Amino acid sequence: MKNVKLNNDILMPQEGFGVFQIPDYNECKQAVKDALSVGYRALDTAQAYQNEAAVGDAIEESDVDRKDIFLTTKVWISNFGYQNALNSIKDSMKKLKTDYLDLVILHQPLSDYYGAYRALEKLYKDGKIRAIGVSNFDASRYIDLVSNVEIKPAINQIETHVFNQQKLTRKYMEEQGTQIESWGPLAEGKNNLFNNETLTKIGENHDKSAAQVALRFLVQSGVVIIPKSVHIERMKQNLEIWNFELNNDEIKAIEELDLNTSLFVNYSDPEFIKSLNSFDV
Repeated sequence: MKNVKLNNDILMPQEGFGVFQIPDYNECKQAVKDALSVGYRALDTAQAYQNEAAVGDAIEESDVDRKDIFLTTKVWISNFGYQNALNSIKDSMKKLKTDYLDLVILHQPLSDYYGAYRALEKLYKDGKIRAIGVSNFDASRYIDLVSNVEIKPAINQIETHVFNQQKLTRKYMEEQGTQIESWGPLAEGKNNLFNNETLTKIGENHDKSAAQVALRFLVQSGVVIIPKSVHIERMKQNLEIWNFELNNDEIKAIEELDLNTSLFVNYSDPEFIKSLNSFDV
């Protein structure tokens, strides 16, 4: 597996394990232990996932040393604002049983994210966080943020998959030195991704599944991915993308799948924004 170098020279595994939608304590803890056992060394959780404690216990019970794990969590909007963010990150560290975090991300471009981001900057300067970033910031909000903060985000974690390739946002992120990280790299199977004709046909050329081709496309174009599964065999399959390479024609065919729109979120919808703000952690 490859690493990417962030804009502060920190190395981050290009493929990690995400724990979104695994709120059950025992299931999450076992999934993380399984992921570590098969070779994942980056873990991605969040306050809103309500499973930080399970992740922390899994790390403690695993045979992998904490220093060998790249651990990410995200601050939810109900904890935005400078002091609230500081307090919530300290609480996250307790749940995760660690005295430092490799990456902390602001989960949404809403509420007082400027105050929260300045809390990240302080903890970064204090050595409590090795890298800081944001999530779900489109090109316009991203550019506004980087124009008004001291430390540019190392990461912007955004919905990125074969059907939403984020070409515009990536252009501005690359100009500013921010690494793109994908959430939903398999689009949660939407648009029949696992049986997509283009992906399946390309997979036959490499003895790989459509899902593996979709993941390979992302990493080959420089995207960090965090696929999630509670099944150990699927975890292994998601790691088996580093032993083949897509050719130029295959890449072009996958690029044509881009719909240039989200399959999950709509930040221009007031009801969607209301629902995010009503969720408290």
